[in-house]
Amino acid sequence: MLSPVFTRGAQPDNKPDSVHIKKIFEIGETVRKEYAPDKRTAIFQVNTDSTGNVTVETTEPKAVEKLSALMKEKFINATFSINLLPAKSLGEQLFGLVNVSVANIRSNPKNAAELATQTLLGTPLDILKKDGYYYLVRTPDGYISWLDAGAIIFKTALEMEDWKKKDKLIFVDDYGHAFISPDTKSQRISDLVMGDILVNAGKEKGFFKVTYPDGRKGFVAQNQVKDYDKWIKKPAPTPQQMIEIAKTMIGVPYLWGGTSVKGVDCSGFTKTAFFMNGVVIPRDASQQVLVGEPVSVLKSDTLNLDAALKNLKPGDLIFFAGGKNRSPHARVTHVAMYLGNGEFIHAAGQVRINSMRPEAANYDDFETRTVVAARRYIGNIGTAGITPIAKHPAYQPN
Repeated sequence: MLSPVFTRGAQPDNKPDSVHIKKIFEIGETVRKEYAPDKRTAIFQVNTDSTGNVTVETTEPKAVEKLSALMKEKFINATFSINLLPAKSLGEQLFGLVNVSVANIRSNPKNAAELATQTLLGTPLDILKKDGYYYLVRTPDGYISWLDAGAIIFKTALEMEDWKKKDKLIFVDDYGHAFISPDTKSQRISDLVMGDILVNAGKEKGFFKVTYPDGRKGFVAQNQVKDYDKWIKKPAPTPQQMIEIAKTMIGVPYLWGGTSVKGVDCSGFTKTAFFMNGVVIPRDASQQVLVGEPVSVLKSDTLNLDAALKNLKPGDLIFFAGGKNRSPHARVTHVAMYLGNGEFIHAAGQVRINSMRPEAANYDDFETRTVVAARRYIGNIGTAGITPIAKHPAYQPN
């Protein structure tokens, strides 16, 4: 799509010169900061080639309007191409379902790229564009990154709505398998992990018959799954329920980008604990610290242990910056869940419990970190960024 900007000073071919290109990039950066400040959840990129052609790629239609308005205001004359995502080349299949137990989503469209995040079987995705064998996808927590085509079953809007309305099951054991027949000694269909979602196709001999997004049929032991609709409609989690799920992950190895019981990073751990209690929260620690209710744990920009022990409640999230004596405005690099009595659970090497009390035997790891904030999600579920699955548009029918 071409977006002309009619201003004075037009060149014959309507292509901007180097001075105008510099100004376009400056304006583009202004627009990006307003409409796409976090590249993990929104895209706004201005590019130019050697011939002076300017291209804008974005997920934010209003950002294009703002760019055009500012260029007109600055008397910059150019015609630029707009790639509004999702890309038109995708046709009607703008949605997808994850078709493997745990899908590895990467920072770039190649196998060797950094693991950005993970997502689970049955998770709905927005499909944004294609690059070779990889697709740029957006997960329900808003995270944008690349997933290989082999892990996705593509859907139209109508097909996705149909899936949302189906009777489904959620896998609640740590690990397990689906089998080709209602017999654990029969051939396996796939592995399964906590949080996987499958369509319920009935019961047979102590098993649920399930259907995968690609239509495969299998059998899962009844005691490993729960009715999805009942599960998401349960009351908001209590601190005890949150901690119970968190403790089931003790010993799970640390994995950069991990958000499953196969491996978690620090924020993947807290995200998984909330998801298994029916709540979607932001993906990264630096995003998680921006939502929820602030809890006072600092005095003069330094952790006040007495205040922390008094004000923190079980289930609260504690946020850290790396190293000691860092400014409280330093970038958040770590998150933990408070258990009570000075103890917290977090993913560091593996999921484990440490204490903020200097006299505690498990205090050692706390010395290497600087507390910069704490947030309370429990009691604030339903506020911005803390969304019950039962009300999340990615999971619920329109």
